Amino acid sequence: MEIEFASPFGEEYEALLPRYRKIAEEAFRLLEVPSDYEIDVSLVDEERIREINRDYRGKDSVTDVISFAFDEGEDPVSESYLPGATQMLGEILICLPRAKEQALEIGNSLGRELCFLFCHGLLHLLGFDHMEEEEAKKMFAMQEKVLEVLGGDYGTY
Repeated sequence: MEIEFASPFGEEYEALLPRYRKIAEEAFRLLEVPSDYEIDVSLVDEERIREINRDYRGKDSVTDVISFAFDEGEDPVSESYLPGATQMLGEILICLPRAKEQALEIGNSLGRELCFLFCHGLLHLLGFDHMEEEEAKKMFAMQEKVLEVLGGDYGTY
């Protein structure tokens, strides 16, 4: 598995990479998905996430996380899957200022919020959604199950 990480906010956020890798490995293990995928993750500012949200989702507002699946709507292990070859699963964009606000609002550490948002975005890439109540229950239960792998090691930011 490859995770490409980009952040214009400072080197301290690169410490998220090992946690994101653990989260992805656990999600793939629990969902029995092969782990030979690449995931691009970027921390972005409010202006950038608002622009993406407006241009791609038709919502002119700041959001916390946006995911773009490479093969939108396909099962991660579909006919286009090539065993043994690293393939792009998708891209996850996390709005750092919004994550900071949410962490304060709900009493999370910023580290936990950033791990939660990565996990949330990853599950979207793996086909989960939360548009319907039943889907939301499944997705949020899986998020908590996946995040257990960190055992509270969210880092401090």
